[in-house]
Formats: sequence, structure tokens, C-alpha cells
Amino acid sequence: MSAVQRTGVIVNPRSGSGRTGRKWPAIERLLVERLGPVEVRRTELPGDGVALARALLGEGFDRIVAAGGDGTISEAANGFLENDEPVRPGAVLGILPLGTGGDFNRTLGIPRDPRRAVEVLATGRTLRIDVGKAAYRDPRGSARTRYFVNLASFGMGGDVAARSNNFLSPLGGTVSFLYASAVALLRYQAKRVRLRLDGAAETRSVAIHNVAVGNGRFHGGGMQACPTAVLHDGVLEVTVIEYMRVWEAIRDFPVLYSNDVYRHPKVKHLRARRLAAESDDTVRIEIDGEPLGQLPLEVEVLPQRLNVLVPPDSPLLSAQ
Repeated sequence: MSAVQRTGVIVNPRSGSGRTGRKWPAIERLLVERLGPVEVRRTELPGDGVALARALLGEGFDRIVAAGGDGTISEAANGFLENDEPVRPGAVLGILPLGTGGDFNRTLGIPRDPRRAVEVLATGRTLRIDVGKAAYRDPRGSARTRYFVNLASFGMGGDVAARSNNFLSPLGGTVSFLYASAVALLRYQAKRVRLRLDGAAETRSVAIHNVAVGNGRFHGGGMQACPTAVLHDGVLEVTVIEYMRVWEAIRDFPVLYSNDVYRHPKVKHLRARRLAAESDDTVRIEIDGEPLGQLPLEVEVLPQRLNVLVPPDSPLLSAQ
């Protein structure tokens, strides 16, 4: 990263249950000590990260650091793209994971310790990754489009995201997710959806527990929804969990959210470059951990559209 001249930082002071805001002066000193002068801009409302990233790129910043949780990272990444193409080719996204979940940085291998994460920003190498593009309906029924770097899901995943946003805890993303999952599980009713992969003539009709469409591997604070996902292979992993009764889901929970999920008899492992899903039921969706709307949903992969910084010894680099 020796060619990088200017660094902008997008910080969400409310991430990590407010810990980021409280610790930010010390973290900013770490950044300046290791990277030199940085331009810091703070988010105030949901969606601010997109506009802030776009503005920094337009002002000539080459390295944009997303300091916060998965939502902040996702918003910053959305600012990198316009009409499916990079706004500033060659610019790179760096990640300073300060949120509760940390699912995307798990896939990238970015350490959660701030000092070690800053070292990755200073010495890391560039990995060019795929980006997912999702078209969906917001809660008011309006058509929306969103890019995602990690994962989109619908069914119980959408319900859990809506609940965990309301019950985030200082105990961390995994605890928040498990609590929201328990509540959603007890109330979840079967949703029948129709899936079409890669423009196939026929649709698959299935009663679902959850469907995850992954560019990355994790969601919900470390649960492995798409354990075989690769960030730069031009394909999305699709994990379909068919509907099961409450007692079945509780019994099999350790398997359903492990790297052995595909051995479960009610789990189907698919791969696709495009996916369309619709339902006569109201089926909530989440995109990069944010509860943004509901079906119908259309997803496609945009191969290698985003540059991200990863540790210099990352095994992901050898697979490029």
C-alpha cells in the first residue's frame, strides 16, 4: 500500500453499543501514529456511510477505512460503486472492526484488536473481491437496490435481524443474535418461497426456515451460514434450510450454524450467479446484517468489483 497517499476514515460512534464513540480518541491516535494524517468523518444516521465514502472518493482519497460494525462496512462499500462499477478504480476499502457482530472481518481475517487491525491497514495487501447486488422491496413496498459484501438472507434470518437490531447488547453480537434467534424461533411460521437460480425455466417451491445467499461465510455474530463461500470466485453460495418444527430447530441448532451445516438432511447447498425469490407470504430479508425489507428479491454477483485490505499473510491472496 505504499502508493496510497490519502486516508479517509468513516466512523460510526454508536457501533459496539457506543464503545466506539467512547474509545475513539485513543483509536484515532493509533491511526495517525501508523498511517499519518487521516480525514475523519462520522455517521449520524443510517445510510450516511454511503454518502461519506462517495464524497471522500470524489475528493481524491485512495484508502477509505470503515470504522464500525458490519453495517458501517456495508455502507462504505456501497459508496465505492455506482452503476455497478467502481467510482474510483484503484481505491481500497480498509476495515477497522469495532461493532458487535464482526462477520465480514471474520471472513477476511481482520483481527478485532484495534492495534492489530490498524497494522493491517498499514501493511496489508489488496484483495479484489466480488460484490452482491440485491433488488428488493423496502417495508413500504418501494423498489430498492443495495450492494452487499457479505451475505443476504431471508426467512428467519430477516426476522432475527429485525429483532437483534432492537436488542443489541454490550455482551456482544453472538449473544444478541442468539437472544433474537430464540425469540424469532418461537414465533416463526413456515414461509413458502419460489426460487429461480441463474434464469432457470422452472422455479423451486420450498417451505423455508431460512435461505442465505453468501459472498462471505458468516452472519449473526459468527454463525457459518455459507461455510464454503469464497469472496472472489464469481459465484454466490446459497444455503436453503427447509422449514422445521421448533423442537427440530432447537435440537439441531449446533449443526445448522456450523461448518457442517450441509450434512443436515433439511439443508440444500446450491451455487448461483443470479437468484430470484418471491412469495405470497411476507418474508423479511436482511442484507449485511441490516433488516432492509422483504421479498421479492433478486440477487446477482458482480465479480471482483471491490478492493479490500487483508493481512499480508492472508491465505485468500494465494487463491487470487
